[in-house]
Amino acid sequence: MTSPQKIIEIAMDDAPPAASAIFDHVDIALPRLSECALLLDIDGTLLDMAPTPREVWVPPDLATNMGKLLQRTNGAMALVSGRSVNDIDLIFAPMQFPAVGGHGAEMRLAREVESVASGAPPMDKQLKRRLAAIAKLSPGILLEDKGYSLALHYRLAPHAEKAIYDAVSAIRADLPNAPIEVLPGKFVCEIKPAGFTKATGVIELMTHEPFKGRRPIFLGDDVTDESVFAIMPGMNGLAFSVGRHAQGVAGHFAEPRDVRAWLGRLLIDDAKLK
Repeated sequence: MTSPQKIIEIAMDDAPPAASAIFDHVDIALPRLSECALLLDIDGTLLDMAPTPREVWVPPDLATNMGKLLQRTNGAMALVSGRSVNDIDLIFAPMQFPAVGGHGAEMRLAREVESVASGAPPMDKQLKRRLAAIAKLSPGILLEDKGYSLALHYRLAPHAEKAIYDAVSAIRADLPNAPIEVLPGKFVCEIKPAGFTKATGVIELMTHEPFKGRRPIFLGDDVTDESVFAIMPGMNGLAFSVGRHAQGVAGHFAEPRDVRAWLGRLLIDDAKLK
């Protein structure tokens, strides 16, 4: 059986001189930052999970390193998240980064540029109200309206998981033609219109400068990131999972703090190549 280290070595046989770091016993080699497009999920990948979405915390050294990575990649670093671009900006304020938000529903190519909707349809208001009522099933269920989707967080009410999904299934059975998808995540059930994903957002992003022609490197942790994991080989890219060994990825990080340390190491190693 091919070892994880061998998988990395095979994937990088045709790569130029590279920065590297060792985590989870895997030697990860990457092209120079000037040749990469860094694509980073936020919750559970860059940032530790919190009891509620509003309680996530951005360590000062991470914010500093992200600013440097944006410069070293000449702007080809983007956050790829289920959060809206506006919410991403609030979390990382006062800094702004290129972003794919709302699971591919919107995109911003550069800092200080207005968000650009990617043609994703808004969710039907009546359907949204029916789904929102599920939050009344139990104290601790938190409702988050992301505009293009609706999320039911139950980290504070884990016992309600089955009741939430049963209620969503009942609504879908009542509206079999409703063009919606259910995205299970870490203590969250998210419902969004069909037709767009993080993968479709990344594909669109990679057709624009400064991302066009670069080798994409994607890091993600959740089920919703698997669509991006799947397209990386076809884009000559690499994917890395966080917190779990996902299928088809080139390597694995145990937790977000390892990702943050790795990003800092990338800056150091890349500077040595100059």
